[in-house]
Amino acid sequence: MTKRRGATMISSISSALIVGGGVGGMAAAISLAERGVAVELIDLDPEWRVYGAGITITGPTLRAYKHLGMVRDIAEQGAITNGSSIFHFTGKHLHDLDEPALEEGLPATGGIMRPVLHHIMQGRVRALEVPVRLGVTVDALANDGGGVKVVFSDSSTGRYDLVIGADSVHSRVRSLAFPHMGEPERTGQGCWRISISRPPGLERGEFYFGHQYPVGITPCGEDAVYMWMLTPHVRRERHFDDAELYDQLKANLAGFGGSAGWIRDNMTRDDWINYRPLSARLQPGPWSNGRIVLLGDAVHATTPHLASGAGMAVESAIVLAEELDRDVPAESALAAYEARRFDRCKDIVDTSISVGRLQLEGGSPDAIGARIGAALHRLAAPF
Repeated sequence: MTKRRGATMISSISSALIVGGGVGGMAAAISLAERGVAVELIDLDPEWRVYGAGITITGPTLRAYKHLGMVRDIAEQGAITNGSSIFHFTGKHLHDLDEPALEEGLPATGGIMRPVLHHIMQGRVRALEVPVRLGVTVDALANDGGGVKVVFSDSSTGRYDLVIGADSVHSRVRSLAFPHMGEPERTGQGCWRISISRPPGLERGEFYFGHQYPVGITPCGEDAVYMWMLTPHVRRERHFDDAELYDQLKANLAGFGGSAGWIRDNMTRDDWINYRPLSARLQPGPWSNGRIVLLGDAVHATTPHLASGAGMAVESAIVLAEELDRDVPAESALAAYEARRFDRCKDIVDTSISVGRLQLEGGSPDAIGARIGAALHRLAAPF
């Protein structure tokens, strides 16, 4: 087992099962394996894929990835910028937002395609020789003294000192072991996303306000961006098909200028386009049940308004490993993990929901921007 130089060996646990191979689960696998824990990771997808467009990498998210030693990989395979620009939806430049680096030597902000980030993290997991089982989840969990007995969906069994549920918004671990929690709730908005080549002249992130549908564009590589648009969610009996996604997004962009208008005029039916209604929920404590604990979207699912979902998951994974690395019983470490994370995650979830509500109510761009800016300032504090 590879051990990070300078890291201590965790004594409170020797083995851990991580359910969910997304950003939070892989961050937990890396953080624990580097501290000498025998980690096993499972994911329901037999091909361990990730779908999605890009992801905005804020300063706090980059700081979290610095703990995993991944900033250079993200910079090389994504896009790093020094701030964002604000436009009226017609394309008129309003002002720039400078986003200074949180730490010396740390990039300010940027973006990366989700499949690329997933691949980078998968490489780190494999390099640490973490066993990965695919196409399987958990069917039963039972605390057993100093560990957890597990029955997997393929009928195999195992016993671990710790089970971590990082299996997304519809967490199987949460449904099995946390009856006081519930499913995330719809916020009333939906998010459109498209992955496309970079518009000419786009060098930093761009935001378009003054329209009923806010838009943002994030550079994610040398010739790749993703654009998001937020609209009120209208319930449908069926999902949009590919043709409807293309036609509706193109119609939604009518009247937009600048890079958003370029995307409207140059998008094709071959570009990846997605729509999903937004949901969020901060789950009530406790976040642990014996030796079973939750992190990421399983326990603090948020909306994209602060571009912090992935960053919060990585932070939670790091904090969990740090608390387990102290000379205290595992149950005390899990309680300390929740104590460190709860208020910060609550702030992100509550603020994101409130920004979405303000957008639905037609709030002014200045009011919305002030609320986002204040939250990002709070996010800059150490975690």
